[in-house]
Amino acid sequence: MSNNKIDYDYTVGPVSKTGRKSNLSMFMVMLGFTFFSASMWVGQQLAAGLDFGGFIWALLLGGLILGAYTGTLGYIGANSGLTLDMLSHRSFGKKGSWLPSAMISFTQMGWFGVGLAMFAIPVAKEVFGLDVTPDHMPALGYVLVAVAGILMTASAYFGIKSLTIISYIAVPLIAILGTVAMILAVRNGDAGLVEQFSKGTKDLGVIAGAGLVIGSFVSGGTATPNFARFAKNEKVGAIVTVIAFFLGNSLMFLFGAVSSIYAGGNDIFEVMLNLNLFYFAVLILGLNIWTTNDNALYSVGLGLSNITGFSKKAMVLVGGVIGTIAAVWLYWNFCDWLNVLNCTLPPIGAILILDYFTNRKDYEGNTPLKTVNWFAVLGVVLGAVVANLLKWGIPSINGMVVAAVVYLIGKAFNK
Repeated sequence: MSNNKIDYDYTVGPVSKTGRKSNLSMFMVMLGFTFFSASMWVGQQLAAGLDFGGFIWALLLGGLILGAYTGTLGYIGANSGLTLDMLSHRSFGKKGSWLPSAMISFTQMGWFGVGLAMFAIPVAKEVFGLDVTPDHMPALGYVLVAVAGILMTASAYFGIKSLTIISYIAVPLIAILGTVAMILAVRNGDAGLVEQFSKGTKDLGVIAGAGLVIGSFVSGGTATPNFARFAKNEKVGAIVTVIAFFLGNSLMFLFGAVSSIYAGGNDIFEVMLNLNLFYFAVLILGLNIWTTNDNALYSVGLGLSNITGFSKKAMVLVGGVIGTIAAVWLYWNFCDWLNVLNCTLPPIGAILILDYFTNRKDYEGNTPLKTVNWFAVLGVVLGAVVANLLKWGIPSINGMVVAAVVYLIGKAFNK
């Protein structure tokens, strides 16, 4: 009897035909990935700066651009069957791939920790009536963080099977309960949705609003190949990604916007509390964060495994422990830095896309890998700098354009 363990997560090789998931499972996993409370904060910003018509146009324009980016990565992931990190071996070189792996791991570990605090702090305040400030977190708050961290780390530890189960449970509940709460909030308000949107200072343009829509999930969307590789084929990978990301993000923005204009809060949790839906509020908050946190930590495990050579499961545990320990500090001190780091990930996706479609044969055979593709590395560095410093346009797109230009110059130079 063989002692070889089967790698159901296909950490270092393409997903086999038997490892592919059903279309419904893929839709649930990808939709659950986008259900994140931080996206509701963006919905609040959009509601404050745009009227209802501008809000819808920002969703459509931002969703179209984000869908094109993530859908292409979904196509590549499903067609190749490879993780983001294994794709980076081809485009960045074997050791050059450590850069995108480190960046995606660091960013997603940070968001994992922030997500834990996003659950623990509101529950500590609203449910247990505790006084929580940046300088003080009661012991019970840390207990909530620890419990959430253990549960979410466990689901990521068991891989894609566990992620699928969590998504099947959480996605329908979040979508139904959140939509019901949003409708009740509108019905209990003293003005209709369009009229309520028109109140306040509307100082945000549609392009700027679309930039917020794109920026809200473009960093997480860069990890799309890690999940889309389990789709039946590349067509399914692309279509499911585009539909799931557009629906999921739009719902989160709507939840945040309606929460803001009717309840003065920044997420559907506060709306449900105001509607006396106490238990549902805690349930939807926890599941909402769980569906994204387990996907984020799963990507951390894959990235750190590529760098260290240790198993994905071991690296999930390492990332989960670090994220849990640092969760409260991350929440109060690191959100702005994480937003800066978000601008560094789209250039990685741009280079992956360019390299895949210009070097398709290298992905199909046993082409020798470079140690480092320095132009790909330079493209990410310069793209990240431009995305963070240039104040014109949409940061993530600026970064992708610069990275693509540098990569193509390098390709021409090498020829």
